[in-house]
Amino acid sequence: MAARRLRSGLGQLFATRTALGRGRRAYNMSQAFAEVLRLPSKQLTKLVFPLQELERHLVPGSRPDFHLKTFDPSLEDIAKSDGVFTATVRNRIEYLSSAVSLDHAPDLLCPEGHTKKMNFFKVGKYFTLVDMPGYGYRAPEDFVKMVETYLKERKNLMRTFLLVDSVVGIQKMDNIAIEMCEEFALPYVMVLTKIDKSSKGHLLKQVLEIQKFVDTKTQGCFPQLFPVSAVTYSGIHLLRCFIANITGNLKTNGFQVS
Repeated sequence: MAARRLRSGLGQLFATRTALGRGRRAYNMSQAFAEVLRLPSKQLTKLVFPLQELERHLVPGSRPDFHLKTFDPSLEDIAKSDGVFTATVRNRIEYLSSAVSLDHAPDLLCPEGHTKKMNFFKVGKYFTLVDMPGYGYRAPEDFVKMVETYLKERKNLMRTFLLVDSVVGIQKMDNIAIEMCEEFALPYVMVLTKIDKSSKGHLLKQVLEIQKFVDTKTQGCFPQLFPVSAVTYSGIHLLRCFIANITGNLKTNGFQVS
């Protein structure tokens, strides 16, 4: 993901930092994604493009705009981006450090948060992901000071990812995080987690409500939602491709997210 991102899955914020390197790399598709490409068309769409698959279940004639073409990479683009997230001898993905305040954050273009701290993870030479502490009832006492300072002052922060539980939708604490991003004029993205936990009908209802919220109540949120599942891996490949793109490590068919 770009510089740093904030994430809020299960009431957590997930942050990512700036790209560290932008050198071109050889196209090296991961074995996992090679297996994905062998799936039947419907299964492949469900796994790689869950929002497209979900759109099929809408009532004919009532087609809300899911902004599917805002970020619409090819399968080849997604295969290329997968290599950025594949750990190898030359492309190490490793934990860097933890920090309880901006003063303790690494000097690199990257910070990251854990449960009670910001945890920094370096993805090869490309960028750093910052995993930030949760902002719900389990948030650390100094959460506001820690997170607000980081988001306001970290100049190389490229994008914030707000993880929203798709089972329950946007909650009060999510709104606080959204207001923080809007107030600081931070570009952010909504990632809908746990999409494997709901029925198709319930998930579609939540996606429609969240999409309407993004379209009418936000200014800094990326219009396209990213539904994902850590269990089935649905949506993960597309989200990785988006991150590779916004960090400047992949150009997708001439399209570059600003």
